[in-house]
Amino acid sequence: MASDDIYLTQAGYEKLVHELEFLKNEKRRSISKAIAEARSHGDLSENAEYDAAKDAQAANEAKIGELEFKLSRCRIIENENIPSDEILIGATALLLDTDTNREYTYTLVSELEADYEQGKISVTSPLGKGLIGHKQGEDIQITVPAGTRHYKVLKISRA
Repeated sequence: MASDDIYLTQAGYEKLVHELEFLKNEKRRSISKAIAEARSHGDLSENAEYDAAKDAQAANEAKIGELEFKLSRCRIIENENIPSDEILIGATALLLDTDTNREYTYTLVSELEADYEQGKISVTSPLGKGLIGHKQGEDIQITVPAGTRHYKVLKISRA
């Protein structure tokens, strides 16, 4: 796994592709119309609408470039030969917080796909880094900004 690669799930990859298509097609057209409308109002040197539309155009093009760059470096984790018996990117881990006796389920994903509300945590987050490489049955302790957490890995699965 090269460090320049960006690992995504198939769903994460498709989400970025759809966002790119939206920005290149619908958003570009919308911004182009706004520029044309603002241009029709006359003097461009003192036209705030024109300036705002041009700024929106620049921001959109920057986002398109960023997404194209990320997609050019992306690898789909489902296509990778990743061990299923340890917590690595793409794995879902069922953990028991041994201090509170509560269970948590986390899926390790890239930063681009992280969504704590959905239980998707980045492999670069403190919790994600602390989980990497551990196996079922292990007791682990992870230091996070809120303090040190103690977990037991109950189960590891892959979608």
